[in-house]
Amino acid sequence: MVRLASGVALAAAVLAAVLLLPVWALRVVACAVAALAGREYLEIAGVHLRAVVLVVALCWVAAAPELPPAYLLLSMALLWVAVEVLFAGDAIQRATAGLFAAVYVGLPLGLLVAVHAAQGWPATLLLVAAIVVSDSSQYYTGRLLGRRPLAPAISPNKTVEGAVGGLAFGTAFMVLAGARALPSAGPAALAGLGVFVVTMGICGDLFESRLKRAAGVKDSSSLIPGHGGVLDRIDALLFAVVPFYLFVRNLP
Repeated sequence: MVRLASGVALAAAVLAAVLLLPVWALRVVACAVAALAGREYLEIAGVHLRAVVLVVALCWVAAAPELPPAYLLLSMALLWVAVEVLFAGDAIQRATAGLFAAVYVGLPLGLLVAVHAAQGWPATLLLVAAIVVSDSSQYYTGRLLGRRPLAPAISPNKTVEGAVGGLAFGTAFMVLAGARALPSAGPAALAGLGVFVVTMGICGDLFESRLKRAAGVKDSSSLIPGHGGVLDRIDALLFAVVPFYLFVRNLP
């Protein structure tokens, strides 16, 4: 019951934010979520929590209506590593781990706001809903038909059959709902987008499972009752945002 209640409350909050908030406010919300999820990742990875500053900064920059110039992003990365190594006395490996946190968490959440700025709330909800449909389909298809483990060393409960179910239903949803949310995109393009987005979502889920297994933890935190941490809720979305953004930014 706790899991259901918190899940409904979380879904309602996301829906209200996407439908009601202006882009600048969504940008602030995305940075807040990036700070929470980034902190969880840094704690799992054993990296100094000051890297949350870089996570939030990259999220804010990436949320701009136009994709930031590559030289700006590269300059931010080099400056962070230089400060960490030369002035904070951190090891290069730890400094680059903090940089990865910004790319892994901050960049996708910023680009999600950029999707909203470019194509409006229908496109944003299309991506989020496609990931939810895929995740749910993986779970129920795996429960009903699952026989072969997908990645037993990483996530023993995930099955090949579940992944296929998630891919099929997630792609079908992208095609059907995308016809209204992205009317300028044809069915074939939406089908290809659906396959790519869902596949990346599955990879994102497995990636976070690998992080937690390596750290010996079950959840990224206990912030959301019955669901774990923020990172546990957005792991698939983080991997799926970038290809979706690259697709919609080229639409008329």
